[in-house]
This record gives sequence, structure tokens and C-alpha cells, in this order.
Amino acid sequence: MKLSLIIAAVALPVAVVGCGTTTGSRTGSGAVGGAAAGAAIGSLSGDAGKGALIGAGVGALGGLAVDQHQKEQERQREDEARRSQTGY
Repeated sequence: MKLSLIIAAVALPVAVVGCGTTTGSRTGSGAVGGAAAGAAIGSLSGDAGKGALIGAGVGALGGLAVDQHQKEQERQREDEARRSQTGY
């Protein structure tokens, strides 16, 4: 039972982090999802508040990393489109 709770608590923020189109919304959704996951995992050890704080921080960093990765992919697609139009 505890393992399935941990898996669900980690999977939800990972799925939610991709939501949003701006750096703020991706970072925010990561923080919220991370806080929820951290609270769920922290409650198993009796300290949901500490788990939520740690989860929020980790989730925010994860959301920021996803945002930067998606922006880099967008830049690469735009560069490829420009090259194909100019023939370079």
C-alpha cells in the first residue's frame, strides 16, 4: 500500500509539470505537484509539512528544468524551419 502511494505521489507531479506555456506556470505547477507529492510521502514518516516544503522546492526546480528544455526544443525547431526556408 505504501509503495503504491509513493508511486502515485511521484507520478502526478511529473505529469502536471508539462502543463503551462510560460516559465511561471510550469514552475508553479511543478511546485504545487511537488508539494502534494512531498506531503503524501512525508506523511508516511509523520512529517507531512516538511515533505511538502521539500517537494515544493524539488517540484519548482523540475518545472523550471522542463520549461528550459521545452524552450530549447522550440528554438531548435525554429532554427530548422529557418534553415529549410533559406536552403542552409
